[in-house]
Amino acid sequence: MPSWSSDQLSRIEGTDELQIQPQHADGTLRKPTTIWVIREGDEVFVRSYRGPDGLWLRTAQASHAGHIRCDGVDVDVDFTEIQDPGLNDRIDSAYRTKYAHLSDYVPSMTADPARATTLKLTPSESQK
Repeated sequence: MPSWSSDQLSRIEGTDELQIQPQHADGTLRKPTTIWVIREGDEVFVRSYRGPDGLWLRTAQASHAGHIRCDGVDVDVDFTEIQDPGLNDRIDSAYRTKYAHLSDYVPSMTADPARATTLKLTPSESQK
């Protein structure tokens, strides 16, 4: 399975937002949606601000494939749903730290509805 390069991880960690485009069933990509992104160790995670009602999220959960762009990172990705409470606690902490300057929105991103939507992003096999 491909992994993130150190340059990609640094760029993702340094950006506040990325453009995410989950893949539809017919293989086309949804229009880009701007979302927050978290790096935790050598892994990358996103959540839906709208919880399970996020349209981009439902497409991502159905296809488990898509594309992201941010700060020079332009890559096809696979989405994996995360339900690990300990990992979600670390991701909550990362959201609170990274987005402290946007504190009005952080409580929503660390509340149960958003936590339940945590997706791990990994470069897809096509990125080899």
